Formats: sequence, C-alpha cells, structure tokens
Amino acid sequence: MLNWAFEQLAVEFSGFNVFRYLTFRAICGVVTAMVICFIVGPRMIERLGRLQIGETIRPDGPPTHFSKVGTPTMGGALILISIALSTLLWADLGNRFVWIALGTCIGFGVIGWFDDWKKLVHQEPRGIGARNKFLWQSIVGAGAGIVLFVTAQGPAEIQLIVPLFKEVALDIGFAFVVLTWFVVVGFSNAVNLTDGLDGLAIMPSVLVAGGLGVFAYLTGHFVFSGYLGIPYIAGAGEVLVFCSALAGAGLGFLWFNTYPAQIFMGDIGALALGAALGIVAVIVRQEIVLLVMGGLFVIETVSVVLQVVSFKLLGRRIFRMAPLHHHFEMKGWPEPRVIVRFWIISLILVLIGLATLKVR
Repeated sequence: MLNWAFEQLAVEFSGFNVFRYLTFRAICGVVTAMVICFIVGPRMIERLGRLQIGETIRPDGPPTHFSKVGTPTMGGALILISIALSTLLWADLGNRFVWIALGTCIGFGVIGWFDDWKKLVHQEPRGIGARNKFLWQSIVGAGAGIVLFVTAQGPAEIQLIVPLFKEVALDIGFAFVVLTWFVVVGFSNAVNLTDGLDGLAIMPSVLVAGGLGVFAYLTGHFVFSGYLGIPYIAGAGEVLVFCSALAGAGLGFLWFNTYPAQIFMGDIGALALGAALGIVAVIVRQEIVLLVMGGLFVIETVSVVLQVVSFKLLGRRIFRMAPLHHHFEMKGWPEPRVIVRFWIISLILVLIGLATLKVR
C-alpha cells in the first residue's frame, strides 16, 4: 500500500526512491509490526483479562505452572494483526507470494482462534477436536500448495531442492502439493507443541523467520541466487517483507510474553506462526533447510512421538514429561534456564541453515 504511494511520490521527489529498496521496506516492516504490538498489546491484555479469557493448566503438568492459571491468552491475535498490517503497508500487494504467505498465516490463525474460543470461552477441553482441526489445517495447507502449483511460472518453483548440492533439483510434479501440505501442517503443529513456556516458541520463530527472510531475498535476486547456486524465483524476494513483519511482531509480542508472561499466544498464534514459516520455506524452495533451522520445533515434536510410541508399545515413558521442555522442568531446571538454552540451540541451528548457502 505505502509502497505504491511512495513510488508515485518518487516521480516528483527523488528522496522517496529509498522506499523502492526491498531491504529498506523490510526494516520498516520490522519496526511497524513492533510499534503496533507496543500500542495494541496493553489494551489487548487488559481486554482479555476483563473477559476472563485466561490460561488453563493440565493437572499433571509441572507444579511451577499452576501460578499461570488465568493469565490472558489468545494473544496470538496481536501477532496476526501486527503481521497483517505491516505486510499490507510495506509489501508489494501485486506479488502473489505475499498474498499466499499472508493468507496461509491468517487461515491457520482462524483455525486456532476457533479452537481457543471453544476451549476458553465454551469450556470444551478438546476445543474443536483433533480431527476437525487437522481437517481444516489440511484444507488450508493443501490449498496453498495447489495455488503455488497452478500459478508456478517455471520448473524451479515446484522442484525439490537438496541443499549442499548445486545441481540436485528433483521434479516431483503434483507431489509438490503433498510436500507443501506436509511442511505447512507439520510445522504448524510443531510450533504449537513447542509453545509451552513463556517466550519459548516465539523467539525461535523470530530467528527462523529472519533466516528464511535471507533466503527469500537471495532467491528473488537474479545475481545473488546465481552466485550462491540456489534457484532464482522471480518475485520471491518480496516475501522478505512478510518475514520481517513476522519477526517484528514476534519481538513485539515477546515484550509481553517474556518470563513471567503477561499474555500467552494460544493456538491462534502458534498455529499461524508455524504455518507461516512452513509456507515461506516452500515458496523459497528450502523445505529441507527449514528442518535444520527449525530443528528445535522438530525435536520437540519427535519427543512427543517417541513418548507416545514408547508408552503404547513398551508401557514406559522415555521422558519424565513430553514435550521435551517439560522433561527438563521436571528434572529441576528453572523455567528461564530452559527457555534461554533452547533459544541458544535455535540460534545455532539457524546459523547452520544459513551456512548451507555457501557449502554447495
């Protein structure tokens, strides 16, 4: 929106040409999303508290969590509002990738909103139910994959890229839609599983969004993509603005979500963030790299799977509690220690993912 306006002004005033630069608009996106969070956040916390939309704690959870009962949740709405407004203000709205990324993010946010509303307002512990949630996630995730497949303007947009190898690009045909569905739905639920401690999920989401933003910028740049041996996808660079908006919204939300949290994001935020990271990775053709950069989310999900399988097959648990962050809490680690150490792990994994740009 503002991008178009400043382009018109640049015709008469050369100083406005700075707004044509993608990197400058990305910086504006970060700042705008953070400012929106800082302005709207306190009002949203007060409103949710007045409506008594507060966190519930499972009876078998870590004892240290019982003090969190009643903390306002569904704060993911703040993240979505910030991402949406910042993206609409600074991105090129004629770019299809921007709309696909934003639409997927909001679509999963709506699913999370209904789930949270059922749990917290209607007092239904199962929310909309696992089957219904998975069904709607699949519809939105597969829908995004179909749109990308149908609108693809070249083979590079729907090939499976294998990192570390310059020439390995596999034509997978319509299986691209299945891959998109798996990545988007899988990461949506992975972030949701990780969202169990104050700020635990939001900071890794910010870090991964930043890493994917770098990939988006380079993938959409003909010279840089050629030099680095990654596929060139025209228009993918604009997704950097969406990633910057996500990072800014995440940092703004962390201001209120850091330990001890004043607000929790709920499913509306966790499902949307995971889906956003997944669809961006698909757009820039870096699904495998996402598994590395978002390795913390993968590890948390695997810990749950192993716990369930072990208990059903062997009758015993591998961890004291799953997901993994609860295991360390049950071992006596203070919550801030678990959070910060997991953040450090996430930062290292994002750096490893970025390193694949040169190791080819």
